[in-house]
Amino acid sequence: RFSVCYRSTKAGSRSVLAALVSKAKRINGRYERFLERTFPRFYVLYATFTKAGVQALFLEVKEIRKIKSKMSRQRLSVQQLPYREMERLRQVRCGAWDTFWQFRRDVIKAIPIGVIAIPPFANFLVIVLMYFFPRQLLIRYFWTPNQQVEFLDAYDAIRRDSYPDVVESLALAARSLPEPQLQKRLQELCAEVQRGSQPRVAELYAVRSLFSGSPLGLNKLRVSHVKALSQVLFLTPHLPAFFLRHRLRSHILEIRHLDRAMLRLGLGQLSEEELKAACYLRGLNSTHLGMSECRAWLEQWLGLSCKLQ
Repeated sequence: RFSVCYRSTKAGSRSVLAALVSKAKRINGRYERFLERTFPRFYVLYATFTKAGVQALFLEVKEIRKIKSKMSRQRLSVQQLPYREMERLRQVRCGAWDTFWQFRRDVIKAIPIGVIAIPPFANFLVIVLMYFFPRQLLIRYFWTPNQQVEFLDAYDAIRRDSYPDVVESLALAARSLPEPQLQKRLQELCAEVQRGSQPRVAELYAVRSLFSGSPLGLNKLRVSHVKALSQVLFLTPHLPAFFLRHRLRSHILEIRHLDRAMLRLGLGQLSEEELKAACYLRGLNSTHLGMSECRAWLEQWLGLSCKLQ
């Protein structure tokens, strides 16, 4: 008799819960239709968050777990992965501390916003936050397409502010080079860049030997030079010199592995979104460029990068 009574109570609780969930869905559906009719701009932000953003975040986490499982099962290193899988792991590799912590910060930042968005009417607060403070309070998964372009432009403007410091540090270090001919060539290249010219790949390749030892080797660079390079790569410069050099080396090697994987895959296999993301990671603001422009720039980049040791 007790067992029958227990099952009856359990079934009753499930039916009540199912009824509450069904009612909540109906209310939420009406709320969404109200938003779409009355506040169409807010509805775009709301739909981006509740549908595209959350779905993209969970798909990303699921895909990363799948790749890590494959690596463990087949005993693969990151360098042995195809380009797309290597690029997926770029944000969670412990070798690149800034991207690793950025991913963790993104997930942590998404939790309270996700909790707020659960009740049908409380998520109106999320829309307000998205409208007034999207770049500060929301992660990239919850940005609308227009916001993505706007924010990438904003981040690139910050990056561009560091370029003059990098070139000035390079020109200053060139004065201490032991080889007069290469010293003069590097100073000419720096002057060209400061005037707005674009050096050719062959010209850059010709001075590659200068970056193997003092004063342009990574372990010999002035701290101000390392900080400027860190800002160009979106790495925080507010750390002791040892950590700055370690993180910078790790990040550069990561891009180097990606370059070789991209070359194996072939630029013709990349979508427009992938081409633009690859250019942006390597320093070119590609938000307003087409596929052909991105591909031409990456061809030059790989033509230099994949020759270097």
